[in-house]
Amino acid sequence: MSHIHYQELDKTPANHIALSPISFIKRAATYFSDMTSVIYHKQKFTWKQTYQRSCQLAHALHKQGIKIGDTVSALSPNTPALIEAHYGVAMAGAVLNTINMRLDNNTIGYILQHSDCKLLLVDAQFIEMATNAIEQNNLSITVIRIDDLHENISSHLGDMEYETFIAQGESDYLWQMPEDEWQAIALNYTSGTSGKPKGVVYHHRGSYLMSMGSVAAWQMPMHPKYLYTVPLFHCNGWGYIWTIALLGGTFVCVRNISTELIFNHIAQHKITHFGGAPIILGMLVNADENEKIKIKHLDYQVKVMTAGAPPPAPILASMAAMNFQVMQVYGLTETYGHISHCLWRQKWDKLTTNEQAEIQSWQGMSFPMNEEIGLMDKNGNLIPYSPSQQEQNGEIVIRGNTVMKGYYKNKKATQEAFNGGWFHSEDIAVWQEDSYLKVKDRLKDIIISGGENISSVEVEGILYKHPAVAYAAVVAQEDDKWGEIPAAFIELKKNFENAPPSLQEIQDFCRQHLSSFKIPKAVKFEELPKTATGKIQKFKLRSSIK
Repeated sequence: MSHIHYQELDKTPANHIALSPISFIKRAATYFSDMTSVIYHKQKFTWKQTYQRSCQLAHALHKQGIKIGDTVSALSPNTPALIEAHYGVAMAGAVLNTINMRLDNNTIGYILQHSDCKLLLVDAQFIEMATNAIEQNNLSITVIRIDDLHENISSHLGDMEYETFIAQGESDYLWQMPEDEWQAIALNYTSGTSGKPKGVVYHHRGSYLMSMGSVAAWQMPMHPKYLYTVPLFHCNGWGYIWTIALLGGTFVCVRNISTELIFNHIAQHKITHFGGAPIILGMLVNADENEKIKIKHLDYQVKVMTAGAPPPAPILASMAAMNFQVMQVYGLTETYGHISHCLWRQKWDKLTTNEQAEIQSWQGMSFPMNEEIGLMDKNGNLIPYSPSQQEQNGEIVIRGNTVMKGYYKNKKATQEAFNGGWFHSEDIAVWQEDSYLKVKDRLKDIIISGGENISSVEVEGILYKHPAVAYAAVVAQEDDKWGEIPAAFIELKKNFENAPPSLQEIQDFCRQHLSSFKIPKAVKFEELPKTATGKIQKFKLRSSIK
């Protein structure tokens, strides 16, 4: 092509529109208007209704003075109002900041202040905590209370109740798509396991592409029924808040997670998909047989996406036996959630159940919308895939459209994370066959004992094979001789709580599978601290043994 004629081919409104996932709900309202969008208890909405209510929220926010780029925070479990917020806030041009409900007052106050929150949507269950956080930090924030009449949860606090607030808006409000797809759509705070939590900024383009990539990676059909077990404050519910609208599917909302509720919803609503951390899978595997029997009659496999710590092979094998098809994915808050997945290959069909479960625990291949995932050695060199490199550890590095804009108000941390033109995950992995990734550990979780590197994930995987172990975590304990030694924290299955195995029994079991230096030198039995998404909080365990 000639340079002159090429320059004539400019972007125009006819051939270039900013990518944004809020376009999905308008499409759903047009083509799937009478199909069920949201189910919560006995309440049901159609896509037309969810769209209209989101428009009302957008208009009400506009009338409240919320402008493009303003932060609207939300402190709520997965209820219809929080689903509407993901669309209505973005329709208003604002940025949605969903907050972890299990945080303490001080951290919630810090996030509200740091995010420059202008308006807070808060479930009545948490409004007293939110009000205290606002007062303690002397903040000026409009508070909209969400009463939950299905759970008999209400309050008199706040400036206005949610239904009254959105009634001020018009259901046919003419909202505008963002002019620039780089415009922020969400602000999510990291768990803050070391220091203050960091604010991760997402843009419309990344959220759009994450939604599209999930459809291809999970091979999702039209009109799935999605049980929202992943908290919407966690990477915006892994982005399925937008994906399900794209497919004209149905959200089944869950306020509080329990195995009974999960099995009941699967049986009642014919759930096709849901997600959760490995600990959720462990809950299902260890559930009472009377709960499991509710899904014995299903004539299809329920597809489950799991992420977080690599799921132990025994858990995956048990899930398969219950007719759950589990896919392991990998990602971070900074990457909008999952950006790799363990796509199954037919050549693995003939392997044993345990061998298949081991492969399922890999983090796998890149999602379709990512440009590149690599492994980098400590000198900053990429480690190319080859059969001879399968034992060389490297840090997972990522670059693509679903990497965050950066950390809000933290230029130094952003520059460090993007050093060398890659996002640095601080996760250690190795290559497996077919260029699949297998996470070995977090950089901070590697145990260095006598100069030898010990993967806590590897040791945990062995512990999970013990019949008494429900959940396990392995951390470094300081040692005068070896520098560090592996210490294990174990949460027992209920039928072993009164007769726990001894330290010697645990060590003898591990000795059958591990080198001697990897065997835990200390074992403690207790309920493990977990985040709201089911991740074990190792930083609390580390601090308890110092």
